[in-house]
Amino acid sequence: MSERRFTLITGRTTKQGRSIHLGKEATEYLEEISTLQMNPKDVEALQLKDGEQVRLKTPYGSTVVKFKKGDIPQGLIFVAYGGFINSLVGPDTQATGMPNTKGIEVEVERYG
Repeated sequence: MSERRFTLITGRTTKQGRSIHLGKEATEYLEEISTLQMNPKDVEALQLKDGEQVRLKTPYGSTVVKFKKGDIPQGLIFVAYGGFINSLVGPDTQATGMPNTKGIEVEVERYG
């Protein structure tokens, strides 16, 4: 399988919000921030199975997450905002103090 480029968007999820009171090291919280959601057609094109791990890469770094099919538009991927995506985000804040966590071009490849 070759790697493919996608646009990463991040955000907070309801499940993430419901589990934060358990702490950022809680299984439920870590599960949510370490799971990538991808359109079923993109999953098929990459020949992946739910639960497999994938590596996401940008010019700033890489991270490994597991993935599942989601209700995501083709060409986009979603990971809940958290520690797993921090290494993918560049340092530019456009003078806002907050790095850009949406619309990040990433390469996705099967891991392992």
